Amino acid sequence: METHLADWLKGTPDGIEAEAILRSCVHCGFCTATCPTYQLLGDELDGPRGRIYLIKQVVEGSPPTASTLDHLDRCLTCRNCESTCPSGVQYGHLVDIGRKLVEERVRRPIGQRLVRAILREGMTRRWLFDPGMRLGQAMRPLLPPILRDKVPERRDPGAWPTGEHARKVLLLNGCAQPAMMPRIDAATARVLDAIGVQAIVEQRSGCCGAIRQHLSDCDGALADARRNIDAWWPHLNGEGRVEAILINASGCGAMVKDYAHLLRGDPAYAEKARKIVDATRDLAEWLPREFAATGERLSALVKRKPAQTVAFHPPCSLQHGQQVRGEVERFLASLDVEVLPVNDAHLCCGSAGTYAVLQSVLSKQLRDRKLANLQALRPRVLLSANIGCIGHLQAGTETPVRHWIEWLDDAIAD
Repeated sequence: METHLADWLKGTPDGIEAEAILRSCVHCGFCTATCPTYQLLGDELDGPRGRIYLIKQVVEGSPPTASTLDHLDRCLTCRNCESTCPSGVQYGHLVDIGRKLVEERVRRPIGQRLVRAILREGMTRRWLFDPGMRLGQAMRPLLPPILRDKVPERRDPGAWPTGEHARKVLLLNGCAQPAMMPRIDAATARVLDAIGVQAIVEQRSGCCGAIRQHLSDCDGALADARRNIDAWWPHLNGEGRVEAILINASGCGAMVKDYAHLLRGDPAYAEKARKIVDATRDLAEWLPREFAATGERLSALVKRKPAQTVAFHPPCSLQHGQQVRGEVERFLASLDVEVLPVNDAHLCCGSAGTYAVLQSVLSKQLRDRKLANLQALRPRVLLSANIGCIGHLQAGTETPVRHWIEWLDDAIAD
């Protein structure tokens, strides 16, 4: 795609990257076939190719409008188009640049600015989000449906293991997950303990930065990344160092794996960011392989199967963002669990971080379609690998929706 950058963007990091990505696009349109919003709306500008044209106009100097902002807002950033694209267009990076440039030039209505500020600041700060979520869960029966959908019922996380092991890994000290679904982290720690691996949560770390990044607070996202790198760095070096940084929320995993790209121009952090990314693994890619290497031990550990018929929803951030596919399904099948086939498993459930709040109508349409496919063969439980997807899906069904690590924790429990 021939591109002629505006003078004010030439030579800048955003300009250089945007031009390279745009020039890799051959505008074939394959991406539209797998774009959830294009399938729902049928508007070229609500598909990847149309949004690429809009961003191209902006970087070439055309003033963006409120309509430009709306079309970019409706993008889920599911990155399904990246998996489909035969030319390897890095759409996720391009839409981040496009949103940033449009946000700087189009003033949002006050209501939108307020909601986005509440999400950006409230969800990423544990001292605000934790008590707010606890209050919401305590009052959940009294909440209106639109709020109740965003507040999952609190479940007992169970005990955190106290044993120490020579083998150690870091877990992310996330923002939303510890308050909304603390059992996911606790279950992860217990499963790791069962195979002789100690889970460490570095309290100086925090939100991965994805919420700020996708709300166009790029500076805030970089600050989150630098804080996490500083917190984790001592654990990757010296005595007692960790084997890996394990992320059990695939949306956070996709973000952390992007640190090297985001900080590539920062001389103080570029090299550290590369090493952090090299050490980072999604739980879905690390644990099944770990168990595969110790198969006999796993057979002894799994004492019962809490649900033997399951449907698995692979989050977009796992299958498209991290390009990790089939690991959980194969792992569960190796335990004699019947993993039911799911139509359109590549499509987004509509959660997409804050999207479920900011684009609630589209989000619910995508959720209903996803649940219809997941429940077509009547599984006993729905499993996934990302807290956002789990909460979003659970709000639309009575079938239990759990993280796959919770299933495994139950299976090896005494």
